[in-house]
Amino acid sequence: MYCTRKLTEDITWLGANDRRLALFESAYPIPEGISYNAYLLSDEKTVLLDTADKAVASRFLENLAHALNGRPLDYLVINHMEPDHSATLEEVLSRHPETKLVLNQRTLAMVRQFFDFDFDLDARTLLVKEGDSLSTGRHTLTFLMAPMVHWPEVMVTYDSADKVLFSADAFGTFGALNGYIFADEVDFTRDLLLPARRYYTNIVGKYGTQVLSLLSKADALDIRMICPLHGPVWRGDIDCIIEKYRNWAAWEPEEKGVVIAYASIYGHTENAADIIANALSERGVRNIAMYDVAVTDPSYILADCFRYSHLVFAAPTYNAGLFTAMDTLLRELSAHMLQKRTVALVENGTWAPQSGRHMRAILDTMRDITILDNTVTIKSAVKAPTETALRALADAVADSMR
Repeated sequence: MYCTRKLTEDITWLGANDRRLALFESAYPIPEGISYNAYLLSDEKTVLLDTADKAVASRFLENLAHALNGRPLDYLVINHMEPDHSATLEEVLSRHPETKLVLNQRTLAMVRQFFDFDFDLDARTLLVKEGDSLSTGRHTLTFLMAPMVHWPEVMVTYDSADKVLFSADAFGTFGALNGYIFADEVDFTRDLLLPARRYYTNIVGKYGTQVLSLLSKADALDIRMICPLHGPVWRGDIDCIIEKYRNWAAWEPEEKGVVIAYASIYGHTENAADIIANALSERGVRNIAMYDVAVTDPSYILADCFRYSHLVFAAPTYNAGLFTAMDTLLRELSAHMLQKRTVALVENGTWAPQSGRHMRAILDTMRDITILDNTVTIKSAVKAPTETALRALADAVADSMR
């Protein structure tokens, strides 16, 4: 049975939820599921904006048929060609041979890479470029290129009649939509900020420069609603999520605080991490997030590294190198271009401590990272002199926060 919702008089949400998928993009845990959004504009002409993942194909196609209510589908706009938004493209076009695709040159090349159609694709394609418009009657759709947010072909579509930005993967959020469609139907800080931050930092976070470019285009538009391809629709007071994106895209810490990420084989490095956290709290630091990197997926730690200003990494030496889970986390931070952070290091090793050197080598690949000089070396277990050094390290972190 169909499940749709009107967003405006002419725009209908056709999304569907997947609560069974364990890993988004086979990489990121999504215990709360994911939504796949598509939208239908019903005017003198009908326009479908994106399709959906094959996992929700049946529901999506039923929603589309209901929303069309027997009308032809005149246009299908492809804002983003990633398969979680295009896997049902072939089925839609086979059901609607009258439909013309609206896409840019880069997207057309990707369509040919993913599909082999038995019709003349060029004859059913309307190529658009930056600033081109399509009139559907009362509505005029304008297409703005958003390359690398987060694929090179991405574009966004702006409807000047209802002041709606169809934003592709920008402004998306992890998590299925549990009855609500609009972000203001739940408590944003309680329910959406963490999954929105984790989505941005892991999916889009590397491309801050490109996100800022898109935001500069958005600044020139009167936007009253944002319709992303994942997560809730933003309406009314959308300044909050836009400002969050502006902050994240500039790699600016949201607030002062410390992430302590540690690896510990037999508990000694964990003991050091606890001593640092305790000392920081005694010194008045109130935002402290602690993670065992062997237990917590790096996507969660990365999100908090984008959130907070200071980072402490504590790891044992392993096979003369860096403990593997810590190596993975630091390389993820480097790959996502994290910058503008102050970092402290703790290394451990029973006979040849090397982890500090390896952590520093990865951090040296990152821009605008300040590494404090107070690196602490532990040989096996924490002893009295090492405890003193750990508390001195906490002093240096707390002082740098002032």
